[in-house]
Amino acid sequence: MAVIAGIPSEFLEQAGALLELYRTPQISYGTFDPLLKSKDQFSSLYQISLNHNCLASGLVSLLVHFGWTWVGILVPDDTQGEQFIWDLRKEMTIKGVCVAFIEKVPVTKRIYSPGDATYLPRVLDSSANVVTIYGEINTLLTMTFIDDYNLMPHKIWIITSQWNFSLIPTLYLFNIFHGTLFFSHQNSEIPGFKDFLRTVNPSKYPEDFFLTKYWLSAFNCSLAGTVCGEIHECPSNASLESVTEHKIDTTLMKSTNDLYNAVHLVAHALHDMMLMGEEPRDKMEAEHPVILPWQLHPFLKSTHLENSAGEHVSLNENRNCVSRYEIMNFLNFPGGLRLPMKVGEFIPQDPRGQGLMIQEELIEWAFGFTETPHSVCSKSCGLEFMKIHQEGQPSCCFHCILCPKRGITNETDSDQCTECPQSQYPNMERNHCLPKTVTFLAYQDPLGMALACTALCFSVITAMVLWVFLKYRDSAIVKANNRSLSYVLLLSLLLCFLCSLLFIGRPNTVTCVLSNISFAVIFTVAVSAVLAKTITVILAFMILRLGRIMRQLLVSGVVNLVVPICSLIQLIICGIWLGTSPPFIDIDSSSEPRSIIIECNKGSVSAFYCVLGYLGFLALGAFSLAYLARNLPGTFNEAKFLTFSMLVFCSVWVTFLPVYHSTRGKVMVTVEIFSILASSMGLLGCIFAPKCYVIFLKPDGNTSKGLKSKTYFRGK
Repeated sequence: MAVIAGIPSEFLEQAGALLELYRTPQISYGTFDPLLKSKDQFSSLYQISLNHNCLASGLVSLLVHFGWTWVGILVPDDTQGEQFIWDLRKEMTIKGVCVAFIEKVPVTKRIYSPGDATYLPRVLDSSANVVTIYGEINTLLTMTFIDDYNLMPHKIWIITSQWNFSLIPTLYLFNIFHGTLFFSHQNSEIPGFKDFLRTVNPSKYPEDFFLTKYWLSAFNCSLAGTVCGEIHECPSNASLESVTEHKIDTTLMKSTNDLYNAVHLVAHALHDMMLMGEEPRDKMEAEHPVILPWQLHPFLKSTHLENSAGEHVSLNENRNCVSRYEIMNFLNFPGGLRLPMKVGEFIPQDPRGQGLMIQEELIEWAFGFTETPHSVCSKSCGLEFMKIHQEGQPSCCFHCILCPKRGITNETDSDQCTECPQSQYPNMERNHCLPKTVTFLAYQDPLGMALACTALCFSVITAMVLWVFLKYRDSAIVKANNRSLSYVLLLSLLLCFLCSLLFIGRPNTVTCVLSNISFAVIFTVAVSAVLAKTITVILAFMILRLGRIMRQLLVSGVVNLVVPICSLIQLIICGIWLGTSPPFIDIDSSSEPRSIIIECNKGSVSAFYCVLGYLGFLALGAFSLAYLARNLPGTFNEAKFLTFSMLVFCSVWVTFLPVYHSTRGKVMVTVEIFSILASSMGLLGCIFAPKCYVIFLKPDGNTSKGLKSKTYFRGK
C-alpha cells in the first residue's frame, strides 16, 4: 500500500520512477530534499521531514557569533550537496564569511566503506579550524574508518543534518567527534521507545531478519534452531541493555522520530480509508476487499494527527522552515558515555531579530582547544590599521597596513581609514578625532609675557638714554657725536623695541600689516642713522684734506639727509609690497598635528625679501665704512663702537634667516621678536653705553679741554 523509506534522494528518484507506474505512495523520512517537491515528476512522493531551508542562516549566524570567517565545507557529491553549497555560500557572502575549501565526498552505499579518502589530506592541511559537514551518515562518515586519519585533532566539526550517532562506533566518536556542534529540531522523545529497545528480542519477532542479523553482530550468537558452525545459541535473557560498545541513545537517533511519525500517519490513513469504504456487495468481497495503493493518496493528504509525543503530524508540502533549532554539543568520553548537551538555540523567525542564543560557558571544545578556537584567514586589523585585500584571494584574506598620519578607524577590520578634518587630529587610539587647539604667541603665555616684559624694559632704558642725551645736550660728548643723528637713532631704537609688541597676541589683519611695515621702516631709519654717523666720522677726520665746499657741506649737516633718503627708498618698497600682495592672516593646520597655528603670512615673498635685502645692504654698507675707519687717530674714536654695533646687528640677522625658515608657529614669532630685541639692544649698548659711561662716571672727560685731543669736529 505504501513505501516508507529513509534512503538517499538519488535512490528515491530511481525507485520512484518504478513505483510511480502504480501510483504507490512513497513517504520519505530522510533529509528534506527540495528537488523532490516537484509534483509533475514525483506526484506520489511525500516528505515527512521538516524543511531545512533556514539551516544555512542558522549555521552562518553561529559562525559570525564566534568570529569564524574562514570555514571549510564538506558535502556529498550529489544534488542535495550542491543545493546546500548554494544556500550556505549565499548566506556566507551576505555575512562576510569566506569558504576555505569545498570537498565533495563520493557517495557510498555502505556505512563502513572507506570509499575515496583523497579529500582528507586537503581537509587536514587547511588553515581553517572549522569545518561544516552536510549529508547522510552513510556517505560522510567514511573518514572515520581510514586508519591513517582516525585521529583528526584541531578541527571543530559543525554537523548540519540529521545524523544517527548511534550507528557510529564509540572509538571513532571519541577520537573525532568529541566537541562537535550540531543543529537539532527534535524536541520530544517517543514514549516507551527506550523500554522497547531494552526488551526487544529476535524471539519476539522471528520474521524480522534484520533484527536477527543485528543480534548476531552484537552478541555473536544465533536464535535456537539457526545455530551454524562455532556460533552458539543466544541466551534467553540477552538484551540491548548489556551492549556497551554499540549502546543506543535514542536522543541521538534523529531520523527515528520522523520514521515513527510516518508509520503512524500511514496507519491512520489506512484506517480512515477502511472506515470510509463502501459496503461489500457479497460475502467474498467482504472477506477479501480489494484495496489499491493509489486510493490511499487522498487520505494521506488529509490526515492530521497528534502522536503520543504530543506532536502534530501531517504531510503539508507548504511548510516553510523548522520553527526552532536546538544547538547541541556532542560529548563522547571513554567507556561509551555519550552526552549531547544543549548549549543554545536558533529561532529563524525571531521577531526581535535575535534568533541565535549561545551559552559559551557550557561548550566543551574538541581535543586540542582549551578556549574558544579561531578560524580566520588573516588576523583582525586593529583600530590603527586598515585592510588591503590580497589579489586573487577571498575577502577574508588581507594585509593590515597602518592608517595615514591623520587617518582613524573606529572599528576593527576597516576597509579604509577616515581622515580627520583639518580642524581635528586623531587621538592616541586612532579611533576618533579630537578638536585642535588654536595656538599663537599670546601675552598670557610665559614666553609671550617674558618677551613683552623684555621689550618694555629695553624701551624704558632707551627712553632714559634719550632723556640723558637731551639733558646733557650741550655737553662736549653729546655735541661731538652729532646730536640730531643720536636723537633719531634713539627714537628709532625706542620704536623698534615697541614694535616687537605687535608680534605678540592673536594676529589680525591690522597687526599683520603694521608689524611687518613698521619693522622694515623703523629698522631702516636706525641703520641709515648709523650709516650717517659713520660717514660723519670719516669726513671729520678727513676735513683737513677736503675742499672748502665739502667742509661747508659737512658743517651744515647735509650728511643727515642720508636718513630720509634711505628711509624713503624703503617706504617705496613697502608701498609696492602692500599694493601687490600685502601680509594677511593665515591658518596653518598641518605643521603641528594637534594645533591650529594662526600666523601672519608675509604675502609676497619676493617683496619681503626685497625689504630684508635692502635693510641688509644698508647694514653691510654701514659696517664696511665703520670697519675702514676703525684705526683713525684719537683716543675716543666712535668708529670702533659703530663697527662693533653693526657686527652684532649683522650677526643677529644672518643667524635669523635659517632659524626663521626652520620653525613654525610660536617659535617662529619668538625668533623674529628675539632678533628685533637683540639687534636693537646691540646698537643701543655698543653706541650709547660708552657715552653714558663718560657722562656719569668720567665727568672730567666730558669737557672741551678733556676732549680736546679726542674731538672729531667742533660743529653741532
